[in-house]
Amino acid sequence: MDTARSTTPAPWGEAKRSAGIYQHIFELIMSGECPVNDRLPSETDLAQRFGASRPVVREALARLRDDGIIVSRQGSGSYVKRRPDVAVLRFVPVSSIADIQRCFEFRQGLEGVAAALAAERWEESDLAEIRAAFDALEDPTNFKAGVDADERFHMAIAKATHNAYHVSVQSSLQPHIVFGMSLTRNLSLLRTVERLREVQDEHRAIVEAITARLPAAARAAMQIHIDNARRRMFENTSAP
Repeated sequence: MDTARSTTPAPWGEAKRSAGIYQHIFELIMSGECPVNDRLPSETDLAQRFGASRPVVREALARLRDDGIIVSRQGSGSYVKRRPDVAVLRFVPVSSIADIQRCFEFRQGLEGVAAALAAERWEESDLAEIRAAFDALEDPTNFKAGVDADERFHMAIAKATHNAYHVSVQSSLQPHIVFGMSLTRNLSLLRTVERLREVQDEHRAIVEAITARLPAAARAAMQIHIDNARRRMFENTSAP
């Protein structure tokens, strides 16, 4: 079975249907109807089940692979890799999960570039604001302060690019970014303080690369941080 993701953007209608199928398959996995290590129905069967074309189903499966929920095996099909922690559903409806994941996906590229530009262009006042926001993140158990400081940190980096478009896009995404930050912080608070410190270490790596004026390192550190945040949505909160 060809599981390669098409490089041609899907029409808006198909993209919406793909997100809906992502949600339906996610629900099947969460409910246990499709257990871990079991093979999912074939693309043809899923297309018939959901009344969609195979390319639309293939796009939904590609997103589930990107999110680490399923894995595809050449010539065999797609298998459930892990069942996301039910704790996720305490904070967000399943219908919103695909959108949150795609926001993280978009931010990974956008903010990676911003971090690289910030490393090249920061002025003393920019660096002072980035460091102040980072210092405010030092108490990982203070939920409200943590979300506010996290938002401040990422916005400070956008401003340090001295590119109005980065600031504008970051501002327009603010409600979605804050929602994602709140979700991942809620989930992280279900884990140990040591696990929370790992998140702060990711922020530290970004600050250090920007301070040292290392654009490639700053980009990589930011992209790693956002990708980890995206994947933390589906971690087992009972794990250490």
